[in-house]
Parts: sequence; C-alpha cells; structure tokens
Amino acid sequence: MFKFLKDVVSGSGAGVKDLPYNIGEPYSSAWGSWTHSRGTSKDDGSPVSIFSITGSNANDGHLAAARNGVKRLRTVRHPNILSFLHSTETEISDGSSTKVVIYIVTEPVMPLAEKIKELGLQGVQRNEYYAWGLSRIAKAVSFLNNDCKLVHGNVCLESVVVTPTLDWKLHAFDALSEFDGNNEVSTGPMLQYEWIVGSQYKPMELAKSDWATIRKSPPWAIDSWGLGCLIYEIFTGLKLSKTEELRNTASIPKSLLPDYQRLLSSMPSRRLNSSKLVENCEYFQNKLVDTIHFMEILNLKDSVEKDTFFRKLPTLAEQLPREIVLKKLLPLLASALEFGSAAAPALTAYLKMGAWLSSEEFNKKVLPTIVKLFASNDRAIRVGLLQHIDQYGESLSAQVVDEQVYPHVATGFSDTSAFLRELTLKSMLVLAPKLSQRTLSGSLLKYLSKLQVDEEPAIRTNTTILLGNIASHLNEGTRKRVLINAFTVRALRDTFPSARGAGIMALCATSSYYDAQEIAARILPNVVVLTIDPDSDVRSKAFQAVEQFLQIVKQYHEKTYVGDGTETTTASGNTSLPGNASILGWAMSSLTMKGKPSEQAAHAPPKSTSPLVSAVSNASSVVPDIQSTTLISRASSGVDTTYHDMDDQPAPVSPTSSTDGWGDLENGIHEDPESEKDGWDDMLPLEDEKPSPALANIQAAQKRPVIQTKSQVSIPRPKSTSNVGKDEDNDLWGSIAAPPPKVGAKPLNANPSATIDSDDPWAAIAAPPPTTRAKPLSAGRGRGSKPSGLKLGAQRINRASSTQKF
Repeated sequence: MFKFLKDVVSGSGAGVKDLPYNIGEPYSSAWGSWTHSRGTSKDDGSPVSIFSITGSNANDGHLAAARNGVKRLRTVRHPNILSFLHSTETEISDGSSTKVVIYIVTEPVMPLAEKIKELGLQGVQRNEYYAWGLSRIAKAVSFLNNDCKLVHGNVCLESVVVTPTLDWKLHAFDALSEFDGNNEVSTGPMLQYEWIVGSQYKPMELAKSDWATIRKSPPWAIDSWGLGCLIYEIFTGLKLSKTEELRNTASIPKSLLPDYQRLLSSMPSRRLNSSKLVENCEYFQNKLVDTIHFMEILNLKDSVEKDTFFRKLPTLAEQLPREIVLKKLLPLLASALEFGSAAAPALTAYLKMGAWLSSEEFNKKVLPTIVKLFASNDRAIRVGLLQHIDQYGESLSAQVVDEQVYPHVATGFSDTSAFLRELTLKSMLVLAPKLSQRTLSGSLLKYLSKLQVDEEPAIRTNTTILLGNIASHLNEGTRKRVLINAFTVRALRDTFPSARGAGIMALCATSSYYDAQEIAARILPNVVVLTIDPDSDVRSKAFQAVEQFLQIVKQYHEKTYVGDGTETTTASGNTSLPGNASILGWAMSSLTMKGKPSEQAAHAPPKSTSPLVSAVSNASSVVPDIQSTTLISRASSGVDTTYHDMDDQPAPVSPTSSTDGWGDLENGIHEDPESEKDGWDDMLPLEDEKPSPALANIQAAQKRPVIQTKSQVSIPRPKSTSNVGKDEDNDLWGSIAAPPPKVGAKPLNANPSATIDSDDPWAAIAAPPPTTRAKPLSAGRGRGSKPSGLKLGAQRINRASSTQKF
C-alpha cells in the first residue's frame, strides 16, 4: 500500500537531483508543516513555487496527510485552485538518520499575508481588492462543496496564496475528504486528517467530533465556517488564535457584516452557502470586481456592450488599484486583443495602462502584443495602432520595424480610406528612421511618390513634409535623385497653398544637401516664381527662402572666387528659415488640414483650346536640356523649363485643376491676346532715368506700327542660348536682356526663311535664333540699308514699301 501511494505522488523524479527544478529562497510563512520556497525550471528558467514537507520516517502522519494533499491537488482542477506541475518523494540522509521529503511544484505564488503587506492598499482600493480576492476563494470553496461534494476542512489565511497576476488561489488539501452525508450507517470520522487542523479554525461540531451532526449538515457547513475565519484574519491583519476572537466585528465592513455572521452561525444547517455569498452580498458589488468579471466573460458580450465598456475603461483604470490594473487587467486586455475578442477601443486602454510600466516591463509585456496586432485585418485596430504610434514607436527595435511592422503598415499607403492613408503617412515620421536603406529606397519612396499626387491636399502636403524630415536618413545618391524633383517638380507646383508652402520649407530644411549649381539652376528659379504667389503665407516663405539660398550661393562665390583661390564644389548652407530647424512639429499640426472639394478632384488634364495645346506641345519640344540653360534665358524665355530635367522620370500629372493661375507652370504658357499685355506690364523696369542710346533705339522700335497678317500662338523660346552667345554684339544683348520688351500686339508668327533687317537692333533679339546665322548688328545700323522687310518676333511683317524708313 505504501509503495502504491509513493508511486502516485513521486511523479517523474526519484530524488532531488532528478527534480527538474532549482529550489530557491523560502518564504517566511506557509500552511501547516509545509515549507514554501521560490524556484525556477531547469529547462527554461521560468519561475515556480516548491512546497516541501519532511518526516522522520515513511509512516509519519504528516507525510500521510501530505500524500493525500498531493493526490487531491493533482486531480482537482479549477481556475481558483492552485495549479499542480510536478511532485516527488525522496529520502535524504542527515548524518546518522534518514529523512523522507515530499516536494510539490506548482505555478509561482506567494503567501497571501505577505502579498497584502507588500501591496499596502488602504481605504476603498483595499476593500475592492479584498472583495475580488474573497469572491475567488468563495467560488473555489463552492466548487469543492457543491460540485465535487468535497470538504476542504481548513479554509484560512495560510491556505490562500497569490499568483503574479494577484489572483487568490486555494491550496492546502491535506485534510480534504469526500462528504458522505448520505451514509447514515457510518459512524467513523468523515475527515481522516482533521487532526492537523488548528482548533481555532474548527466549528463547534468538528471540535467535538460530532460526526453524526456533521453528516446531517449541508456539505458547505464546515468550509463556510472557514470562510468566516478567513474574513476575520484578512480585515484584522492578525492570525486567529482562538475561536472567541471571531466575535470581534469592529474591523469587518458593515456591508459584509450580515453575511459574515451567517457564515459563523452556531447552527450548521443555517450557515450561508459560499455560492450565495458573492451573489447576494452588496460588498462584492464594486468597480474592480465588475471590471474583471466583464473581462473574463468578454466572449459572451455583444459588440455594443464591448464598445461601451472599453471606451470607459481608460478613465476607470485610473480609479482602480494600480498594481491590480498592471498585473491583472493588462494581461487580460492583451489576451483579448490578440485573440480578437476585444474591440478596437480596447487598444487605447491597453496603451494607457502600458504607459504606467517601466521601459523594461513595457518592452517585455506590451510590445510583443502590439507587433502581433499589426497583422490584424481589422481596420479599426490598424487605425488605433497608427493613432497611438508615438506612445510605443520609439521602443520598437529597427529589426522588428523593418521585418515585422513595416510590411503590414505599408498596406495603408494604398488604402481606399483617405484617413488611413494619412495616418500611415504620419506613422512614417516614427518608423522611417528605423528602416533599412533597401526598404527606404525600394519601397517607401515609391509609396511617397504616389502620395504626392494624391487627391487629398493634406496628404500631398504632409508627404512633402515627411520627405523633408526623413532626408537625413537617405543615402547621398537617393537624396540627389529624389529631393529636388519632389520639392520643385511637384510640391512647388501644387494648387494647394499649404503644399507649396511645405515645399519651400522642405527645401530650406534640406538646404545642406544641395550644391551651389543645383541651388542656382534648379531651386532658385522655381522658388522665385512663388514670390508673386496669390497666397501671402507662400509669398512670405518664398522671400525668406530666396534670401537663404542667395546667401548660400554668395558664400560659395566668396569661397571659390574671392577667397584663397581654392575651388569648392559644394556649399553646405546651414542657414534655415525660422522654425525650420525641425519641421516635424509643423507636419503634425497639418495632418488634420483638409482642402476644398474642388482641390480634391480626381487627376485630369485641364481643358484647353487647340492653340493652347499646340503651344504646350511646342514648348515641350524645344526644351531638351535644362542644365545647358542659363538663368537669364530662364527669365526671358517665358516658359518654365525647370521641370524637364528629369530625363529618366517624366513630370507627373498635376493632381488638381489648373484653374487657379498655376496652369502656366504645369501645362505651358496659357496666354490669350487680351491678357498678354498685362502679363508683361508688371515686369517692365522703372524709367526714372534717361535710357541709354541703345535702349532708346529699342523703345523707338517698339512704338512702330505693325501690320500682322495672321495671329497665332506664340512659340516659346528654346532654352539654349548658344546661338545668341555667338552674336558679335554681346554687349548690346547684355544691356537689354534683363527687362523684357513691352509688346502691345498679338504674338507674331515665325518665318525662318526671312532675312533680318540690319537697321533695327530689335529684330536681332525679338525672336528665337533663326536657322541661318544672323548678321552682326555692327554690319549696318543705318535705316534703310536693307530693302527687305523687318522681321519682328519671328512673324511675317507687311509694310507699304520695302524702303520705308522708321
């Protein structure tokens, strides 16, 4: 018989050496003759609790009761009963004597008395925690008495332990026995090991060993008395020393006092059933008990109840005991989110609770769940994650972001919801610095390129701002290839004022990445245009940007040509606009910015007449290479050619209509004969001083009457000025190139086959370079020296006589 019992409790080990756990420091208290020690698993180091009891020989009565406790603990399973992991019995030699030791390994727990001292709860929070813990023990006792027909026999403070999640659990099953109340013939003791129970915890009938009365009593009579003893010890903080102390009710809450007295009734048949204790007692109705109970039956709740509960939870969590929230509610929320039973608002409460943890605990307990949630198909969960990414984004490692988080986040760039696209874009402010160069160049920039032509103006604006923020994380080659094109070709040409302003700010914030040639040839021509922008904020930013970039170019000039003669190839201008040292804050505040409905229209080319389309086509055909065009030719050509420098990447279609005055930057010069005069008037220089003789001749030529045969759309000037540069009269060209001529007539048609009137210096400059080499102006300045007609503006001119003098 002994061998059989030993086999039952021995488990898989034959001795301490074979015990797959390491025994650590013992706790100061334990139930009965047991020793409660901390322990860890030898396999993975996970924490456990190890209970041990020692006897002088194998027939020791305490060892027999311990074997009963081991057997019962292995076979009885309930959420509120201590979980059994392993057990073994071994003999240990102690000098001349041999001792028998039984070990029980369970989930990690600690004595309730020590945990109460550690928490140090007071007032309402203490009562809420005690109510929750007592409800757990009452359910465990009810399970034993009502469902299993078992009698624990020794419910008290020492028989309760607490898990790391602060759950109270019942153990100490050494005296546990079946209730045989239906066996009227039996006269022997019903509890075989009742002698190990302290006399102060025994009800009157058990103290007298009145087994007949016990058998006639309900199954819960003995354990209900034990619950009363437990309540007394919890609220007084003292261990019960004698039964008479139970009459001292000064420490018992008033709402619990009636049920406490019913538990300790002198008549066993009138004692309160533990199952009725939680249901009927007002003391157990509080916020903590209700909250945890709701979380435990979350799967049974409908979506409306879940949504209402989780929206209130962040506020409710602040009112609950902090330790219980972090150790109990937080794991429950994590489990509910991972398995999909929690609604999206639960994420807000989860992150708020997680913020109360230390950084180390946050990375260990919260981040793994968040990373798993990024794979969720629930759009509401994805929105919640992106909205709160600033709370946990910095804690994510670069490897986790690049391999596990970004692939799921990137799907939001092409989502049909504009709100989700914007949140995805915003999240890149936190995630992009953690991405590898391969992901940045091969994936993120492609998405951003599409978002720069998004139908939402706020998204286009923030895409530009994001590029400015992540520029420092791009390699040099990528910056050279992307930044200027993104900021000038698209941002500065956007119809949304804030998008243009963002383009200017981004250029200024990234000014250190551009050399002087890029600034002079590609940036300044595009920024200067915005100094006459309809929006005052854009104009203000444009003027400041022009000053900044001119200062950079000036510094380059001084270093290269004025200094010691050492040539510098790049100018690292760190001067920036006020507030541009970091445009991140500006980006965050603009994320909620929404454009007008007209600015969010689908991408479509603007309607135009046939002549305008022809003009656009011609303008595109005569501008092959931007890098060969000087700044003067840009100003005088009348066509913005900056955007044709992307030989390998065509200029994108404008995302918005061009009816706001910016069409000439995007689709060629849209001028009609009526507006041409006004368009040039504001560019004429002031004539405060007497003009030079050469300029006087030009102005006189402008006033001559002109008879045109046919009105056509003006052809943009080619951007190459090589032919003009070969003109022998370079000095005259330089004196008149800056102020564009004031033309009152309609554009004239070109006639390449016609010759140039050498008497009129305007004829040499008014039209694009002819196909044949022009004769030098010095060849003849007298009027009437050539019989042929004057060719002005590449148009055919009809005069009354070929010999007419001006």
